[in-house]
Amino acid sequence: MIPSEFDYVAPTTLDEAVSALSDAGEDAKVIAGGQSLMPVLRLRLNSPSTIIDLGRIEELRGVREDGDAIVVGAMTTHHDVMTDDLVGRHAALLAEATTTVADPQIRHRGTFGGSLAHADPAGDLGAVAVALDAELIVAGPNGRRTIDAADFFTDFFTTALEPDEILVAVRIPKHTDWTAHYEKFHRVAQSWSMVAVAATVAVDGGTIGKAAVALTNMGAVPVRARAVEEALVGQSADIDVIRAAAEHAAEGTDPMSDANADAEYRTHLAKVLTRRAVVTAAGV
Repeated sequence: MIPSEFDYVAPTTLDEAVSALSDAGEDAKVIAGGQSLMPVLRLRLNSPSTIIDLGRIEELRGVREDGDAIVVGAMTTHHDVMTDDLVGRHAALLAEATTTVADPQIRHRGTFGGSLAHADPAGDLGAVAVALDAELIVAGPNGRRTIDAADFFTDFFTTALEPDEILVAVRIPKHTDWTAHYEKFHRVAQSWSMVAVAATVAVDGGTIGKAAVALTNMGAVPVRARAVEEALVGQSADIDVIRAAAEHAAEGTDPMSDANADAEYRTHLAKVLTRRAVVTAAGV
């Protein structure tokens, strides 16, 4: 199939893009890398009147330091995120999780901001943003505002972005001395997560001093596994402690049943994958 007819706008600055989106109305769509939107358009699951292409806006690309955080531009490709020195040094969880996104071709075209704004519950990077306490910077006709990652995802494929707002960048607090692992369960290579776990810990002298764990595809939005974190912090980094903590992984989740797995199986996976993710992150 081919998309329905639409107007195409390719601004070169963020201000132009915000203005174009505001003028186009609520049925306009913003395209970043296009790896999620293009299949939707081809199947006519959405028929926007206007497509606003962010591909020519250089100010939305790149990674920079900002005091105790790093800032990743929304149009930074997955490939550039996973190979960036600042990301590898200060947000190892993001670097590792990004290597599991789809395949090399998509990682060279798809963007960090586009993935977050698409808000697919099976997408890999939402849980990472939540685990790292990221802040998402958005711009609209009334200026810029910041949304905590925990508040950004509101439902299936739905975010706190207003119809006339554009995701500009993601600010991630530095987790410089933390180790991390992203454990993903999927049926075939390069597919969406059936369930996945983003885990990052800070271990000092054999004790887990800090921990952050979030789950992919255990509900309509990424879920922070607070009970797991509480069971880990202050405890020895050994397998028995981690196994016991992982039993809390499904608390506060609402897994769906679909053609890939039922809710009970996803609950089982959450516990198993949490144990694996934390064990690997802690180097046990």
